[in-house]
Amino acid sequence: MTIENKLKKRNNVSVGVIGSGLMGHGIAYAAALSGFEVLMLDLTKKKAKEGLEKIYQILEKILEKGFITKAEMDDTKSQIKISTDYETLASKNIIIEAIYEDLKIKTKVLKIAERFLKPNGFIASNTSTIPISVLASKLRNNKNFIGLHFFSPVHKMKLVEVIKGKETSYNTLKTALNFTQNINKTPIIVNDNPGFYTTRVFVKYPCEGMVMLSEGIKATSIENAGKRAGYPVGPLALSDEVNIDLIGRIRKQILKYDKSSYVGPWDRVIEKMVLKFNRKGRSGYGGFYQYPKGKKKYIWEKLEKYFPISVNQIPEKDIIDRLIFAQVIEAVYCYEKNIITSARDANIGSMLGLGFPKSSGGVLEYVNNYGIQKFNVRCLELADNYGKQFIPPKLLGQMAKANTTFN
Repeated sequence: MTIENKLKKRNNVSVGVIGSGLMGHGIAYAAALSGFEVLMLDLTKKKAKEGLEKIYQILEKILEKGFITKAEMDDTKSQIKISTDYETLASKNIIIEAIYEDLKIKTKVLKIAERFLKPNGFIASNTSTIPISVLASKLRNNKNFIGLHFFSPVHKMKLVEVIKGKETSYNTLKTALNFTQNINKTPIIVNDNPGFYTTRVFVKYPCEGMVMLSEGIKATSIENAGKRAGYPVGPLALSDEVNIDLIGRIRKQILKYDKSSYVGPWDRVIEKMVLKFNRKGRSGYGGFYQYPKGKKKYIWEKLEKYFPISVNQIPEKDIIDRLIFAQVIEAVYCYEKNIITSARDANIGSMLGLGFPKSSGGVLEYVNNYGIQKFNVRCLELADNYGKQFIPPKLLGQMAKANTTFN
């Protein structure tokens, strides 16, 4: 994009980002790089400056790689201002909240920010679990409110989950979609529900890995099967990267707002790892893996002590199927419940945002290729052998009878 085009775009729309942490500065970077004038706000000048420095570091890296010119980098830097004063959000067309996943704090921040939004603008939350309609109920004009769930790291991840609340207007949805496309992201449209679409489907992969660990399946077998299935990393390594305690908080949010969810063996593994052993993941003191400084990670040596290996190991095919089917079944449930209404969006979301094996074509295309009837039968086999999380959605039986596919 030429600087002239960027200038034209930013003269029309300005963006406020509340929060300068990992997600906040990532969103501010993406908007500024695409030509938008951006204000990044945080509680202290120190935090805001740290976020700005992170943006500069990203820009330097992509300059070194030849993705932008020096002029484009300088132009992008000039688009970003930082502040600690909410009044500097005045006249912003778009305000995006990207702070800690806490309902009370988010509500407080959104109510203040709403006062400064332009009448024809929209305000968004980057929440990954709290229902948009719950947040919207605290605002004066919930028609202008929407969810924009970015993925970390924002400067690398293309997907944005655009979440419609019960009262979100068509104009707000349309404007939000245009914005995400203008910052070179790929949006998928999702209806409001606890955990939305991607978070609900995402957690099934690491959680099923934890279930198998609790059953006495070797950690190495679980990890190798995940990679053999086509995932970038194994489910236990992914748990560490995301942080086990964060997965626990996500689970609590889903359980709080979705009464059809239930406490499973994965929740007990999370509780044991976080509360009993203080093993929260890579950013803590380690999780399922140990992370020696300057050396290759390795599976925590005490894991076998606390999760003894069973003499009865299951076939690798079953491990692979359990990991894949856990996510696919949840995706089908989301489609059945109209959380996501487009098979295309469901597939794109799973590949761009969840690391689902790309060779499959996505979660729902996986079912198409497997065969609806065959997939339904395999679900029942897995449910009989490994638990109710594999009970197939009713929709699959209906589709098998009608001989239809996801399209």
